[in-house]
Amino acid sequence: MTMSFFKSGGIIFTFVFMISRIMENSLLSAEVKEGEILPPTIQKLMRGYNKYLRPFFDNGPVTVGMSLDIASIDTISEINMDYTATIFLRQRWTDERLCFDGNKSLSLDGRLVELLWVPDTFIVDSKKSFLHDITVENRLIRIFPNGTVLYALRITTTVACNMDLTKYPMDKQTCTLQLESWGYNINDVMFYWTRGNDSVSGIDSLRLAQYTVEDHYTSVSEAIYETGRYPKLIFHFELKRSILYFILETYVPSSLLVVLSWVSFWISQSSVPARICIGVTTVLTMTTLMMGARTSLPNANCFIKAIDVYLGICFSFIFGALIEYAVAHFCTLQHSGAQNTVMQCRHGVLDCDHDMNGTVRTISSESHHTKRSPSGSENKDEVQGCCGKSLSLLKGAAHLISCCRVENPHYIDNYSRISFPLSFVLVNLLYWTYYLYF
Repeated sequence: MTMSFFKSGGIIFTFVFMISRIMENSLLSAEVKEGEILPPTIQKLMRGYNKYLRPFFDNGPVTVGMSLDIASIDTISEINMDYTATIFLRQRWTDERLCFDGNKSLSLDGRLVELLWVPDTFIVDSKKSFLHDITVENRLIRIFPNGTVLYALRITTTVACNMDLTKYPMDKQTCTLQLESWGYNINDVMFYWTRGNDSVSGIDSLRLAQYTVEDHYTSVSEAIYETGRYPKLIFHFELKRSILYFILETYVPSSLLVVLSWVSFWISQSSVPARICIGVTTVLTMTTLMMGARTSLPNANCFIKAIDVYLGICFSFIFGALIEYAVAHFCTLQHSGAQNTVMQCRHGVLDCDHDMNGTVRTISSESHHTKRSPSGSENKDEVQGCCGKSLSLLKGAAHLISCCRVENPHYIDNYSRISFPLSFVLVNLLYWTYYLYF
């Protein structure tokens, strides 16, 4: 039984080996059929080479050096929270099976990469990636005499970037580009940056639409999954948003709308259509501006952005100017009614003394009648006590109302001409100090 098991295992191994050799020979023969005869040096290297086995298969992990060249960062989307970049990814490793005599490197056609072992590197958090293939696949293979292999790719990828938009548009975002091995763990493959922080080039010369690159650095890490620990390289870059566009597009128009709403303070209170027109127009225009500013941002309720706070402040001041006229107009009507009553009393149109004295006499007579009536029970005393408390509360409320009464309603506009601008300047100082320095 044991002998039959070993025999069957040997047959399977022989079969797999023959299949791999047949596939290699078929690839080589395919190149020959196409008229592209491989040079003798390459044929010698490929003889007995198994691309399904990594270098140093039984002698520890193979070390792969990485370097990047950022060709462009095309788009940075706050709605999708990602960025799209075109990069040149270069990988270096040593394969002892590819050593040859000589002092010059061999630059091979990128299609010959199908004959070699290459690292299974992938981009973490990549949503969509593709390899450029115009006019041919943009891949480079270069083999050095000591067996070092240089493998370069031109890739365009869309990578997720978690953004904190609470200070938008005065925010700073830190995005990453992470390279990781898909199937080989740290016992098989080790990643490292070839030149440390200088391994990534081209990012300092980028010109982005809304951002400037403030800082960038590299780091080496490990990805821990259920299947093991895998090598990982991380490139960090910090982006600072340029605020000038938003100042001209949102902040200045909203501030001018607030100033425009103050024009009504210098218009006569009797000009009802003019003041109402200014108030309603500024409110509607501010609403349109707020809706337009939110169209280019993610509809996430968790983000209360700095621009939303400023637009809310401006809307509050504009709406407050409209409410101010409503209060001033109401006080004017009340004041005019009271003045007409006093004038009528002075000219004898109304018998104000008779009414007032009659009221007083009625109250006093009722009070005397109450004093003369015997307090027969405790319930009457309790009722009178509750009435006395209610009257005292009403008197206190009337006193407060009289304190808040405006003697001349035209003073409301005079106060508003000073209080509204000063309050707006103070709120702006607090707003810009907090979001720029905290």
